[in-house]
Amino acid sequence: MSSTPVSTIATDRPKRVSTHDLSTALRIGVARLGRRLRAEKADDEVSDAQISALALLVREGAHTLGELSERERVTPPSMNRTVNCLADSGFIVRVADPADGRKVVVTPTEKGRELVAETRRRRDAWLYQRLRTLTPEQRRTLADAAAIMRELADS
Repeated sequence: MSSTPVSTIATDRPKRVSTHDLSTALRIGVARLGRRLRAEKADDEVSDAQISALALLVREGAHTLGELSERERVTPPSMNRTVNCLADSGFIVRVADPADGRKVVVTPTEKGRELVAETRRRRDAWLYQRLRTLTPEQRRTLADAAAIMRELADS
């Protein structure tokens, strides 16, 4: 295992970086960036889990509670609490599944769509301002890294 300091990975671009050092640096960087982006939301009363579930519904359409919990990788009871909070706030509605009346599907309301749109706008604006300060080479590197990160996330 290499003894390359994590700070060296980000600044000095050594020719060889151990997989261990890279995984540590990437985990820390992704976590910190994720936390910072999550702070840019349109309603501070809505939790990160609620925004995530609501954004999925806006992006992909209605889901059953089971589908939603599977997609968000949380337990059904946890997703039920999330859905209850979103429904109580008027961000989603529950309707009977047209294919199986015993099931309920969750659908975003216009208020929910507006919350997701404003949250996305704020996050994009924050990131855009930070990306503008980078050199063209740094932006190209990040574009390459974004594609690789998507590939890792989908594996």
